[in-house]
Amino acid sequence: MAAPSAERVADLKAKYTKAGQGQVFTFYDSLDASEQATLFEQLEKFKPEYINEITNRALNPPKVEDESAKTGLEPLPESARASILDSAKDDIDRWYDLGLDLISQNKVAVVLMAGGQGTRLGSSAPKGCFDIGLPSHKSLFQIQAERIRKIEELASKKSGGAAAVVPWYVMTSGPTRGPTEAFFKENNYFGLKESNVVIFEQGVLPCISNDGKILLESKSKVAVAPDGNGGIYQALVVQGVLDDLRKRGIEHIHAYCVDNCLVKVADPVFIGFSASKNVDIATKVVRKRNATESVGLILLKNGRPDVVEYSEIDEATASAEDPQQPGVLKFRAANIVNHYYSFSFLESIPQWADKLPHHIARKKIPYVDLATGESVKPTKPNGIKLEQFVFDVFPMLELSKFASLEVKREDEFSPLKNARGTGEDDPDTSKRDIMAQGRRWVEAAGAVVEAETADTGVEVSPLFSYGGEGLEKLKGQTIRAPTVLDS
Repeated sequence: MAAPSAERVADLKAKYTKAGQGQVFTFYDSLDASEQATLFEQLEKFKPEYINEITNRALNPPKVEDESAKTGLEPLPESARASILDSAKDDIDRWYDLGLDLISQNKVAVVLMAGGQGTRLGSSAPKGCFDIGLPSHKSLFQIQAERIRKIEELASKKSGGAAAVVPWYVMTSGPTRGPTEAFFKENNYFGLKESNVVIFEQGVLPCISNDGKILLESKSKVAVAPDGNGGIYQALVVQGVLDDLRKRGIEHIHAYCVDNCLVKVADPVFIGFSASKNVDIATKVVRKRNATESVGLILLKNGRPDVVEYSEIDEATASAEDPQQPGVLKFRAANIVNHYYSFSFLESIPQWADKLPHHIARKKIPYVDLATGESVKPTKPNGIKLEQFVFDVFPMLELSKFASLEVKREDEFSPLKNARGTGEDDPDTSKRDIMAQGRRWVEAAGAVVEAETADTGVEVSPLFSYGGEGLEKLKGQTIRAPTVLDS
């Protein structure tokens, strides 16, 4: 890679110097041509004035003018929510049929947020490659790919045999893109057509020192970090995903996080519910376990849909009961980052993406000392990473264009966050929850499960059943657990 011309370097250096960020060129003249080219290419992707602007906004957010604005919290009104727990079967069946029809018409796509590495799990591989310990040893990616294959099959049958396609857009980060692409290729895209699996990459932002300066990780590289799950919006545009969705005629998009082993990918009930409400965004929630559970809540804040973190809610508010349902929390809609978008809404991203706020995370960020050129590994937070949250867009919507669907936690939410042995949100709990769900399904179908313990389960492959359907043939059979039911 050849070094850029002196004129281009001077122009770029002037931009950074004008923004007070000229320190990024401290070592430029001492670098070889290849290193100069690498640093120049990286710096050219950023707008230093914009970096200053979003840093300042993140560090100095608008102040709340009065106390009432802090406490203007209400649950979403009944018109904007429904619950699988108490909806009529006819309504759920109607949503399912509508969703499956839309899938059969090739109007539904899936976007997966899979930028994280399995660092907390003791793995440097992308989290989607992780084996949670199922008898089949399937990775999270494989489980989700097979759910797509099954829902395509069910939609095809419903429409009389015409092939149904649910394109899968997998958002990675810089460190995970290469390994993710290799993993999919090695596994033949888990039975999906390569052309229907689009792997793309979220953006990055420079890491900033505590005094507002862009940090250098080395003499020839800026320290950067992924721009958060809210970076999905810009990435859909910049990486060409929006154009591909348009070309395919997609109208409904399901977006979710890779670490939820129970996720119903392209869930026809959710798609049908959202489409029938004619909303721009809908979100799945699970019922908060108790008043002290550390989860964000989806609610109405000053008349707009929003997510409020548990740390922002006082004890009295968190403990308040629903006046219509004694014993049930008033604020109970736990956010599980599982969303629906209309394509018409995503098309408007260029009009508002720059307006979304950035949040700060104070971190220990390795950097190069500008005076000595030596690499430093700090022992305490020395800077900030800037990130956006996917739900920052919610308050932009009128309430009529937003909806929430409560689902059963045991059927749809089991996140993988912690190392094995933690006892909560770890590989063992993920495995347990899939095996327990499978056991419930086969017992509901009339099978008898023989197991040494009551909590020993059955792994039902997604290729065998998407959501517990099609198991009638098991009636009267005896199944010895643990086992795998595969196609």
